[in-house]
Amino acid sequence: MLVGDWQLLADLAFADIVLWVPTDNDSFVAVAHARPSSSATLFYRDFVGQTIKSEWRKQVTDAFESAQIIDSAAPDWYEETPTRVRAVPVIRRLASGHPETTETPIAVITRHTNLSETRTPSRQELTFNECANDLFAMIAIGDFPDLGAPTGPRRGAPRASDGLIRLDVDGITTFASPNALSAFNRMGFADELEGESLAEVTTTLLTGKLIVDESLPLVVTGRAPWRTDIEARGVTVSLRAIPIRNHGERVGAIVLSRDVTELRHQERELITKDATIREIHHRVKNNLQTVASLLRIQARRTHSDEAREALNQAMRRVAAIAVVHDTLSEGLSQNVDFDAVFDRVLLLVAEVASSHNTTVSPKSSGSFGILPSEYATPLALALTELVTNAVEHGLAGRSGEVEISAERREDSLTVGVRDNGSGLPEGKVGSGLGTQIVRTLIQGELGGTIDWHTMMGSGTEVTIEIPLRFIKR
Repeated sequence: MLVGDWQLLADLAFADIVLWVPTDNDSFVAVAHARPSSSATLFYRDFVGQTIKSEWRKQVTDAFESAQIIDSAAPDWYEETPTRVRAVPVIRRLASGHPETTETPIAVITRHTNLSETRTPSRQELTFNECANDLFAMIAIGDFPDLGAPTGPRRGAPRASDGLIRLDVDGITTFASPNALSAFNRMGFADELEGESLAEVTTTLLTGKLIVDESLPLVVTGRAPWRTDIEARGVTVSLRAIPIRNHGERVGAIVLSRDVTELRHQERELITKDATIREIHHRVKNNLQTVASLLRIQARRTHSDEAREALNQAMRRVAAIAVVHDTLSEGLSQNVDFDAVFDRVLLLVAEVASSHNTTVSPKSSGSFGILPSEYATPLALALTELVTNAVEHGLAGRSGEVEISAERREDSLTVGVRDNGSGLPEGKVGSGLGTQIVRTLIQGELGGTIDWHTMMGSGTEVTIEIPLRFIKR
């Protein structure tokens, strides 16, 4: 959670910050490093993974052992640049809302400020530095980060440079950066924010709104470390509150703001497109099932056994493709759990077996895993053909087993379809439509290989190997 706010701390402090954790040999190693986007960095090389430099080791050790913030006594020179180093112990609270903390620090932060830029700081810089000092002081006693805050970065989360509002304990604005003021101006607030109650300002902007986020009052008063969005006049502003506490007692708050109108618009477009794609898959599935039903009706009405079998095969092929689209219509992702798909495809085996007076015991082992639809559709169709062939030809007129095994590796998928039937006649591979379909799908569409061979004793085994190099990880 601390590293999740790493960039915020660096930007507020106008300094490089490094997180050090203790090692077994009484030293420290860097595990995180952030450069400020608000000023020039001191360190052009990343410190992560490096052991602490000798010139900082005593200061960091003192901060770790005393659990106190330690400042450098004199300017620290780094590559001919004067710097000020502050070592801040990291204390962890044991549970949200409870005062108990770890007995000793779990890490130390070093803050490296460039002293070579000698100029009078602006009011914004002074306020940012004040906020940074408050947050580092809270880190040193376990008040920041707050364990009750939402975890994980939210897309479009506000940063210090996007807009910062400083509140006192009563929720009155004591400072508002130009970007924060501009965001509220775009929502219709024409006055200055400073001296105003942020809660009253947002209430004015949202007058007439029927739906308001229930967390909004806690955010705009700075009472809880939460996030919320406010929308007015077509503008959406994301707010994040960070309560400032002094030994557990709230003394004010930082409210970060960001105009996320375009981001939220893009998110709504994506949701709409996802819903549209799901609906398309649903309609394709329905259309395929309609085609399968028509083929089934036609097969029942035909008087030719050969034509009836051909129509039934076509019906099963269409039904196998429909299963994939049905699975895709249930989620937002264009990936499918192929194990669930194949379980439904196996249900077609019972229908094939019953039409050939055969009792089949299908068995499956291993896992296919998650596959993109580009892989799932041809693979489902190919496996339908192979299992159907095993029942129709390998086990025709007799009982038996069909075993399907899957082995998923990082860069390939191997599938075996094995039956204990009569085996291939003289070891020859069939030349029918089903075999041609399988070859086209596996070799042509999936770029894989397929091998038929008769087992020792009886039965046939077909082995498919498909490369997964095009799947994004």
